Amino acid sequence: MYQYTEFDRQFVHLRAQQFRDQLERWQRGELTDEQMLPLRLQNGWYIQRYAPMARIAVPYGEISSTQLRMLAHIAREYDKPTPELLAHAQATQDALQAAQPGLTLAAAPLKYGYGHFTTRTNVQFNWIPITKAADVMDLLASVHMHGIQTSGNTIRNINCEAYEGIAEDGIVDARPFSEILRQWSTLHPEFAFLPRKFKISFNGAAEDRAATGWYDIGLQALRNEAGETGFTVKVGGGMGRTPVIGTVVREFLPWHQLLNYIEAVIRVYNGYGRRDNKWKARIKILVKAEGQKFIDAVEAEYQAIVAQDGAPHTITQAELDRVAANFVVPALKPANLPSSVNTSGQLYQRWLQQNVRGHRLPGMRAVTLSFKRVGFAPGDADADTIDALAQLAEQFSASEARLTHEQNLMLPWVFESDLPALYEAARKLGLAQPNIGLLTDMIACPGGDFCALANARSLPIAAAITERYQDLDEVFDLGPIDLHMSGCINSCGHHHSGHIGILGVDKDGKEWYQITLGGSDGTRLSGPALAGKVVGPSFSAAEVPDVIEAILDTYRAQRKGGELFIDTLRRVGHDPFKAAANAARHPRQAEEAVAE
Repeated sequence: MYQYTEFDRQFVHLRAQQFRDQLERWQRGELTDEQMLPLRLQNGWYIQRYAPMARIAVPYGEISSTQLRMLAHIAREYDKPTPELLAHAQATQDALQAAQPGLTLAAAPLKYGYGHFTTRTNVQFNWIPITKAADVMDLLASVHMHGIQTSGNTIRNINCEAYEGIAEDGIVDARPFSEILRQWSTLHPEFAFLPRKFKISFNGAAEDRAATGWYDIGLQALRNEAGETGFTVKVGGGMGRTPVIGTVVREFLPWHQLLNYIEAVIRVYNGYGRRDNKWKARIKILVKAEGQKFIDAVEAEYQAIVAQDGAPHTITQAELDRVAANFVVPALKPANLPSSVNTSGQLYQRWLQQNVRGHRLPGMRAVTLSFKRVGFAPGDADADTIDALAQLAEQFSASEARLTHEQNLMLPWVFESDLPALYEAARKLGLAQPNIGLLTDMIACPGGDFCALANARSLPIAAAITERYQDLDEVFDLGPIDLHMSGCINSCGHHHSGHIGILGVDKDGKEWYQITLGGSDGTRLSGPALAGKVVGPSFSAAEVPDVIEAILDTYRAQRKGGELFIDTLRRVGHDPFKAAANAARHPRQAEEAVAE
């Protein structure tokens, strides 16, 4: 893992002190709410439906056992609503529940004292009082963490695919480049107030596991015919109201020009991106509207940076070596803990098949712990579980872990000989479900249970589908299926890229849901990044589990041999699935859909 220098440590502590001063001035009335808004946002503090939400950055997903323990401490001691606030939130949910005609799904209980893992490898807390925000920032700074630029119209937390540096199909370890970009972009004076938020992701392996086509800038590593390392640059991807796949603007960018070229891209966006309409302010709108003109403008800006400015941000080999030295293989030692696991048993073998991946180092494995559990929202971990994760990381993975795009946690340095003992420990925590990549390994945002922007709740739907598909034989028979769910069009649950996507919409003050089919993140099994297509009118909350079941039954009836869901869908088309989904409507809702 990257080790903070003395400069890094001072920087984060000073930022925490600055935020404390801002917060205290706001509490004294010296700063208005409007003045405080951008200050708290650029430190990761939102005001959500019931309480503040804190978003903590985990650059490129890497997190230490020490940092996990601090997150557990914050969850336990600070993620607490007042009794009055909790009662108000529960009353609001009860009223929303009562307003849904024929709803058979129970609302998710309002939990607190936990962290939530997001698709962009951040960690969020939903109940920390704003009066405690500065104390939390101080605690985070003590373990080299922060919320800087996890919100606001700036360059956000830099992402990588989770298997950087250990993947068997690795081309280059992109973590050093991500760290260099993180340092360059943090508090960059020219890009502090962009037209809209800006997200960047790297993929250093042959298979795109970082969803680079869906980012404002996606960077795919490759080597040219001369054996030189560089990146294919995609610009203008994004979800939301207008899902767009990024456009390739550079087939091969030499690695040392990475910062110069990205600066050119963002300068063009900063100069020409729309600021009059927030829904049209993302770079995807500019790229889509201008096409080749945008690419030409970036190239001209890049050439000016290189020729006129002397390429000031060229990455030297010495700088790359300095940063890369922090990403060497850590000191590894097997845990050698006893285990009573039946290693020939079906559950263990399925866990090996789904949750354990190969490794570039002989005798090592990468193990994903599943945070898709009955009784918990996808990606949620309570304080005790986070503490236990720290212990697992120390015992089995050189005190390191990684958050994944799919809202799980991966241990990157596990000895093959330790797999039975790790499985036994994970099973006791409820984290050994052998479902990685399968239907119940779903992505879901917090939705209307917490988010002020959401049109509908995601968590009750996720819970209902999870409970319906607890038969592992059935889940394994269905095979790899990406189910993604968002509570609103902002797409924090990445519904556009799901093989099956669920989107919460508002209709006359009631919660309804659109279903999309055929989306893709861009992985080997799913094919190139693609947005799913909507299947008919929206469905009521009570109908959604039946609709999903009808879609899956149609897949089983239509598939040939061992054909995957996404391949069957593409072969037979959407019509059979659309007919099955509409046939699953409840009579009353069918009448309302016709009226719609």
